[in-house]
Amino acid sequence: MEKVLAYLRDHQARFVEQLCEYVRFPSVSAQKEKHGADMKACGEWLLAQYRALGLEAALHPTAGNPILVARTPRRKGRKHFLVYGHYDVQPPEPFELWKTPPFEPRIEGRSMFGRGASDNKGQNLAHLKAVEAYLKTGTELPVDITFLIEGEEEVGSKHLESFLKEHRAELKCDAVVISDTGMPSKKIPALTYALRGITALEIKLIGPARDLHSGIFGGAVENPVMALCRLLAQLHDRNGRIAIPGFYDDVEPLSKFEREQFKKLPYNAEQFRKLVGVPALFGEKGFTHHEQRSARPTFEINGLTSGYQGEGSKTIVPSWASAKITMRLVPDQVPAKIQKRVQAHLRKLCPPTVKMELKGGHGGTPYLVSPTSPLAQASLRALKLGFNAEPIVMREGGSIPIVNDFKRVLGADTLLLGLALPDDNAHSPNEKFDLDSFANGMRMAAHLWQELASV
Repeated sequence: MEKVLAYLRDHQARFVEQLCEYVRFPSVSAQKEKHGADMKACGEWLLAQYRALGLEAALHPTAGNPILVARTPRRKGRKHFLVYGHYDVQPPEPFELWKTPPFEPRIEGRSMFGRGASDNKGQNLAHLKAVEAYLKTGTELPVDITFLIEGEEEVGSKHLESFLKEHRAELKCDAVVISDTGMPSKKIPALTYALRGITALEIKLIGPARDLHSGIFGGAVENPVMALCRLLAQLHDRNGRIAIPGFYDDVEPLSKFEREQFKKLPYNAEQFRKLVGVPALFGEKGFTHHEQRSARPTFEINGLTSGYQGEGSKTIVPSWASAKITMRLVPDQVPAKIQKRVQAHLRKLCPPTVKMELKGGHGGTPYLVSPTSPLAQASLRALKLGFNAEPIVMREGGSIPIVNDFKRVLGADTLLLGLALPDDNAHSPNEKFDLDSFANGMRMAAHLWQELASV
């Protein structure tokens, strides 16, 4: 391992330069017309990186963006692991809130700023560089590895499940390794053993047949915006609980062990308040801020749209109003069951003065894996060696629906070894990736294959 670790140390500057190249691709999967060519170019750049190391690699076309598969040689009797990541990124808007252009990487101190630097380009590149260190130093990899890097994670991994089914035999593995989550701080690496699920919904209230003059008609017809706001305001009570019948019926209570693990996390309530920049915290009573944001379900309004929003005023009663909603779910909630309950409750609340249209969106079930399994314990050892710090196990509030597909299609558990920090601004302006986390993540990834081989 000394040769491998020395290689990683000696080539850090080049690895950072390559990450800059990677981040320069505006690979925004949600904006196909604008960035379709950029998605293709990014995939081809990745393909070249894997082939340059002598890995067997190919870009597989889908009805959406291509999926990269690269593999080390398969050897009889060796364990086989799958490393998953994604090369697509979130839309960078609003541009005016970025200090520098989102696809022109900027290094400030030990941080690299740019869309996708943390989510997920820096994290998946760390795993490739760890394998490069083995190959370039002539050090034998103790396991066989297949990389699967997709281009549609940020839009729901629409075509990955069918790809897994089609290539089930060649992708069959002992476990999946993903670095697309986070850790509490640079000094506290973590294995994430649970993720929240998600289900999405759009609601639209339709009032008059057209926008109406508010002076002539206002007061005699229901304003859809007001109706929607009143309706949505009924979905939480004063204690922060979701006021939808049956919403919590299937929620698995937190164990004493889990609540003790939460106590090890940094950022007390006041520090967390300052981190997110709010006057005061708000959440479900009876739970800490860490538990609220990672182990409890949520009902979030992601966007509200209606009426005139240009410069100046336009005195109208809008003809419609809509909202985009997502609900984060926890074990053992089922997305389809939650959708049914939520839609039934919304229809019950809808006033007779407007018509309601509901449209369900993407979904994914919550994920939970034992933090005491041999594979999990091997991962914790690799984290300790890579970061030279004692790791913890934790839940994370985000969702990676594909981990359930890995379990269902490939029969494989997923080891979530995130490298992102709480202030990396994933999905927000001024996204960044900590370069110490990048370096330590490569070290962890190098140790990981030794530790997993010994299980």
